[in-house]
Amino acid sequence: MTWENRFGKLFSTILLCLHDPCLGWGCPRTQTQCLLLTVSCRHKCDEPRGESVPGCRCDSSCKKRGDCCWDYEDTCVAPTRSWRCTNFRCGETRIAGSHCSCSDDCLQKKDCCVNYNNVCKGEIPWAEEPCVSLETPQCPAGFDLPPVILFSMDGFRAEYLETWSSLLPNIEKLKTCGTHSKYMRAAYPTKTFPNHYTIVTGLYPESHGIIDNNMYDVNLDKSFSLSGVEKFDPSWWKGQPVWLTAMYQNLKAGTFFWPGSDVEINGTYPTLYTVFNSSVTYEERISGILKWLDYTKSERPDFYTLYIEEPDSSGHSFGPVSGGVIKALQVADQALGMLMDGLKQRNLHNCVNLIVLADHGMEKTYCKQIEYMTDYFKQIDFYIYAGPAARIRAKKVPQDYYTCKCGSPQHFKPYLTPDLPKRFHYANNIRIDKVHLLVDRQWLVVSYRGCDGGNHGYNNEFKSMEAIFLAHGPSFKEKTEVDAFENIEVYNLMCDLLHITPAPNNGTHGSLNHLLKKPFYNPSHAKEASAPSSCPVSHLIPEDELGCTCPVYSISFVSTLFFYIDFNSSALEQYDALLTSNIVPMYSAFREIWEYFHNVLLQKYARERNGVNVVSGPVFDYNYDGRFDTLDEIKQYVNNTEIPVPTHYFVVLTSCKNKSYTPLNCLGSLDALSFILPHRPDNTESCAENKQPSEWVEERVQAHSARVRDVELLTGLDFYQERTEPVSEILQLKTFLPIFETESN
Repeated sequence: MTWENRFGKLFSTILLCLHDPCLGWGCPRTQTQCLLLTVSCRHKCDEPRGESVPGCRCDSSCKKRGDCCWDYEDTCVAPTRSWRCTNFRCGETRIAGSHCSCSDDCLQKKDCCVNYNNVCKGEIPWAEEPCVSLETPQCPAGFDLPPVILFSMDGFRAEYLETWSSLLPNIEKLKTCGTHSKYMRAAYPTKTFPNHYTIVTGLYPESHGIIDNNMYDVNLDKSFSLSGVEKFDPSWWKGQPVWLTAMYQNLKAGTFFWPGSDVEINGTYPTLYTVFNSSVTYEERISGILKWLDYTKSERPDFYTLYIEEPDSSGHSFGPVSGGVIKALQVADQALGMLMDGLKQRNLHNCVNLIVLADHGMEKTYCKQIEYMTDYFKQIDFYIYAGPAARIRAKKVPQDYYTCKCGSPQHFKPYLTPDLPKRFHYANNIRIDKVHLLVDRQWLVVSYRGCDGGNHGYNNEFKSMEAIFLAHGPSFKEKTEVDAFENIEVYNLMCDLLHITPAPNNGTHGSLNHLLKKPFYNPSHAKEASAPSSCPVSHLIPEDELGCTCPVYSISFVSTLFFYIDFNSSALEQYDALLTSNIVPMYSAFREIWEYFHNVLLQKYARERNGVNVVSGPVFDYNYDGRFDTLDEIKQYVNNTEIPVPTHYFVVLTSCKNKSYTPLNCLGSLDALSFILPHRPDNTESCAENKQPSEWVEERVQAHSARVRDVELLTGLDFYQERTEPVSEILQLKTFLPIFETESN
């Protein structure tokens, strides 16, 4: 309790009168002397020292002289270190060097602390207000387009919000009143720089070039790291971040930290930006955003980024389940509260479209759970990027790859990079090394500093890698929870909020329309690129044998039925299954997977889902760019034969979301389960030697789950064209990725 609270109004100067009394006859007239005496620093901070008023002093040199007033520290020093008003500070005289003011004219001067109205005017904080329903933005004059703020809380695992929501009043309010997803899926690898740049470009890391926090480019002959100056070289950064998209379309952008925002990408910086400096406090960052919002219309940005390091830093130090992370979450929550109170004080809290998200989650790690390459190689003749998403820059490929396969026990799975699951979209970039180790949860490859704590970078299907996504503002629906989606979709969403056209990207434009009250973009089905060809037959008996022969074109393959006869319901369909067009080249090892899938797994999924519609086929992606190869491209990879061998086979299973209905009579929403299975000559990915298919095939299939959209990109097909649901709803189905990993602790 302050002195002022105990004793009422504090006087900085008192009138002291001395009276000289005289008793008895003949005394002269009484003499009284009065003088002003300084006793407090209230309204006196930094006043020059003068002799006219005796008493204590409040100038910056009083401590040296030893004549400071008793409340000098509380009144003149503490406010310069604080970002908040107190009852004591209300009505203060503006103090030089203060972060913010609580003076009576601070609203006019636009330098109030964010809680000025709460403490000094009696208004309630934003977090304590009830949710409001907005039909239109409530913006002050001059805000024709609601500003968009993108706020990243690094490493905020989705599970944190479920577990600790009662300790996070501001984040919980945002979640309750606005729109949030069950979680947002990070791009692989689940690292800071790749995912932050994916969020603002809509591109996978293989497309935008920031494939990891540390990498080497053989063409540049340079290495990139978070601690080096090389990260400021624009050559590393591809794609078009949203701040440039906005600027190219006559808007302005202000970035208070974001990976890439302090780089001259495409020859341009954001309109306003700050070079990253971890010593800048969160309060300074938020104050910077609020000051930019105070600019005149001609100078004020339309799009903003804000970044804080927590709870990621504490997650690394203490692990995800720790008191250190709880404290960090509360710090992050207070940062959001400061931003929202600052917006409310400017009457912008129902005007700004705010997105709060994270780049990835966090996993617990142990120093006892480390894989060393010396256990697999007698001699190390390669460079390895260590950690939870290890890559090997090997001279001997594929020899080094085969050397580290199927150890026992082994807590990573080696892949030649083109063979990684297609859903990763992590192959088509020269910076991605040739051998990749997919590491088990809570394990690390090679000795790693800080191994007892937390880390990230793992498989993006792990629950521990799931990130948060929350949105609030006049454009977003209220009190709405949506299914999970991938962070490549956020770029298109932000462009829609800004009413601008996005640059080409890996997202599916319109797939997040269900988050918005009035979507800006209306998607449509893809148009048919090529009509079915016709092959008229004049008569059924061939007159010319054409001299055809059918030699075995490869002893490595078998010609197997692609569409199994057993699954045809009529005699006519059984004949269809015997057509030569239903015969495909297939490795013998892969046929074991294919037959088990059709004979066992497909029946299992059909029972679980009350029937499934099955579409399957070959994939040709020899250049591993995630797109279907043209005929000319296929010919480049087909040697000594005109018969192309698929690189993968896909399966799309569609069922009714309401399992009371079969796919044939489904009137509501659909559900999809898709796989893109690598077509390989062996099954060493699953270490299947001496194992029964029941021990490994389903796990192998699930490891290569994919989105329907991934299948479309690899085949040129377009699914669900005849459905009656809105196209945006169909896009949600196509971009949904089924997951099978459940643990997160």
